[in-house]
Amino acid sequence: MSFSEVREYQPGDDIRIIDWNVTARLNHPYVKVYEEERELTIMLVVDVSGSKDFGTQVQFKMDLVTEVCATLAFSSLQNNDKVGVILFSDIIEKYIPPKKGKSHVLRVIRELIDFTPKQRRTNMNEALRFLTNVAKKRCTAFILSDFMCQGFEDTLKIAAKKHDIVALRVADPREQALPDVGLVHFNDAETAESLWVDTSDRAVRKNYEIHYKKQEEFVKNTLVRAGIDLAVLYTNRSWVQPLLNLFKRRGSR
Repeated sequence: MSFSEVREYQPGDDIRIIDWNVTARLNHPYVKVYEEERELTIMLVVDVSGSKDFGTQVQFKMDLVTEVCATLAFSSLQNNDKVGVILFSDIIEKYIPPKKGKSHVLRVIRELIDFTPKQRRTNMNEALRFLTNVAKKRCTAFILSDFMCQGFEDTLKIAAKKHDIVALRVADPREQALPDVGLVHFNDAETAESLWVDTSDRAVRKNYEIHYKKQEEFVKNTLVRAGIDLAVLYTNRSWVQPLLNLFKRRGSR
């Protein structure tokens, strides 16, 4: 609570908030008025691994992530909150400490647009451990990633106990199902492994869908067990409504 102003005493006011100096000077009772300080720290934990460069229709995943981060950053500016950024692959690529101000927000957006990561793989544990260690006070952390990794369950639970974590999972429709287009050459953006896949084979397409659904269920179950809210944002459709629905769910609680 921070001091705002003084006003005349009204019946029912707590006598403990009487400003005795002003009362003595004006020969009439006055009380102190306080306002609740609202200052949040927003951390944008952004996956910049190789899979961010995937997108088959409207935009790449990283373009989507940049748009969402810019919106969240400008929202923090409007609310007079601090905003910081953690860019990660399988290492911490860059850390921008939380600050206020328009110039800081513009710097955050510029980094997201121009940044080139050193590594291509994903290590969610590294990002979560760094968040837990670097953010001493409780913050609201938005994790923007496709969550194409495993083994981060315990680290996520620890981070969620200290911070208010929100998961924004970015996805592309071609990750859910393969089209029947014959023999296609695939290249793994994170491992650089390449192989030829016969997409006309029904069994291949079915196994592809099964693998995606297993990963999707793993991510959902992991987040639910850690008590973390989730919104899925697709590269081929508007991300505004899913984000609004997420905030409505959070606000209703």
